[in-house]
Amino acid sequence: MPKFESATPPAPGASVILDAPAIQRILRRIAHEIIEGNPDLDKVALVGIPSRGIEMARRIADYIEQFERHPVTTGAIDVSMHRDDLNLRPRLSLVAPTHLPDDLEERTIVLVDDVLYSGRTCRAAMDAISSFGRPPRIQYAVLIDRGHRELPIRADYVGKNLPTSPGERVFVRLEALDHQPDAVWISKPA
Repeated sequence: MPKFESATPPAPGASVILDAPAIQRILRRIAHEIIEGNPDLDKVALVGIPSRGIEMARRIADYIEQFERHPVTTGAIDVSMHRDDLNLRPRLSLVAPTHLPDDLEERTIVLVDDVLYSGRTCRAAMDAISSFGRPPRIQYAVLIDRGHRELPIRADYVGKNLPTSPGERVFVRLEALDHQPDAVWISKPA
C-alpha cells in the first residue's frame, strides 16, 4: 500500500472531518451493529451503491468475516437509470454493473453508501433492487448522514451524523478508488 505525504484537499478551503483511522473505526462499528441486528449472517448481503459504497461494503464484509469467521455475500446495485433527477444533472452517471445474489427473496439486503443527504439515491437503489426481486428486508448503512432529507428515508447504521448547510459539500475519499488517503472532507460555500 503506497504511503502519502499529505492529502490534497478536494476543494479550496476544505477541512478534514474524518481521517483513515476514524473511518476504519466507524466501519468496524457498523460491522458489529450489522452482526447484532442480523443473527443469521447466511441471509445477509451487503450491497454497495457505486462507487464508494461498493468499497465500503467490501470492507464491512471483511470485518464481519474477521469478527465472526463467517463470510458475508457482497454485491453492487447501479442506480443511475433509477434516479428521479436525470434531467437536472449536468451529466449522466456512468452505468455500473449490478451484482446481486440470486436468492433475493431470502436475503436481508444492507445497502451501503458513503453519504446520505436527500434520500433520493437510497430510493433509487430500492427501485433498482425491486426490478430484480423482493427481499424480505432492506437496511441502509452510511458513513455520513448530512441531514436535509427530501424523502422519508433514514439509515439503520450511521457512521457519523454531520449536520451541514445545503451549500456545504462533503467529499469522501477512499484510497482504493481515489489514490488518496481515506478521509472525509467538508468545504464551506464560497
